[in-house]
Amino acid sequence: MKKPKLLVTPTKLEDIVPLVEAGADAFVIGEQRYGLRLAGEFKQESLADAVDIIHQHGKKVYVAVNALFHNDLLPMLREYLLFLQELDVDAVIFGDPAVLMFAREVAPKLALHWNAETTATNYFTCNYWGERGARRAILARELNLDAVLEAKENAKVEIEVQVQGMTCMFQSKRKLIDNYFNFQGKDLVKVGSEQWTYLYDPERDNQYPIFQDVSGTHIMSPSDICMIDELPDLVNAGIDALKVDGVLKDRQYLVAVTKLYRTAIDLLLMDVDQYHLAKADLYKQVEALQPSGRPLDTGFYFKETVY
Repeated sequence: MKKPKLLVTPTKLEDIVPLVEAGADAFVIGEQRYGLRLAGEFKQESLADAVDIIHQHGKKVYVAVNALFHNDLLPMLREYLLFLQELDVDAVIFGDPAVLMFAREVAPKLALHWNAETTATNYFTCNYWGERGARRAILARELNLDAVLEAKENAKVEIEVQVQGMTCMFQSKRKLIDNYFNFQGKDLVKVGSEQWTYLYDPERDNQYPIFQDVSGTHIMSPSDICMIDELPDLVNAGIDALKVDGVLKDRQYLVAVTKLYRTAIDLLLMDVDQYHLAKADLYKQVEALQPSGRPLDTGFYFKETVY
């Protein structure tokens, strides 16, 4: 079986070495104005330091440049891509064709991973972007397992999927939280950090994190995907990268979960019987790490998640 890359999203520079030691193969980092729903903010100076540390440990670094770009950001985007090429990052994650066009013009050495979130739903589209220079396609979280496996079987590019963490249900470029509280004449009640709060659904007893950053407002799923006990189909199909998304999680959680996925993947590749013996316990360990009010499910892989 082919060994998939275990891909993680650090929240800050200090997370990187602990995550390397936990077993991460690759990292997604970036600056918020250029990338969507990043676990942490890496401006140019810290981004350069992060690339250096990651490469010193022989790991891969992918920079998220998958924001929704308006005209006023395009001149800066050109310079940013040139900067990333000079840093020798391993790939740039993009969704907007403007990134592809600028990369061809000013940074042709950059490898490209296509990630247009909800529109990455079939292998023809993956191959379309592959013919235009993308090496990898990151599939939408709303696909079931059969669709993921069919996409991998027919794709001419690498395929990445998310196996752990929350998913985005809704995005708007507007600052909906601030606008709502301003309209109500109330101060924003912030929970956990300055960037997010909760929407509570009493009928389902669900809490939906609302994440607000420079790209706008993101309403997130009430539960976290966890596929640690459902990895064989993905690994047997040759999925190239399995992502642990750390949005709204801290370093302690990320390191612990990364260690568990490293164990699961290695067991599966070395001795599938041992993996099957261990998988229930691995799942329970992830479950024990979950924040209060964040249950686990398998997302859309088995159509378990309901929005």
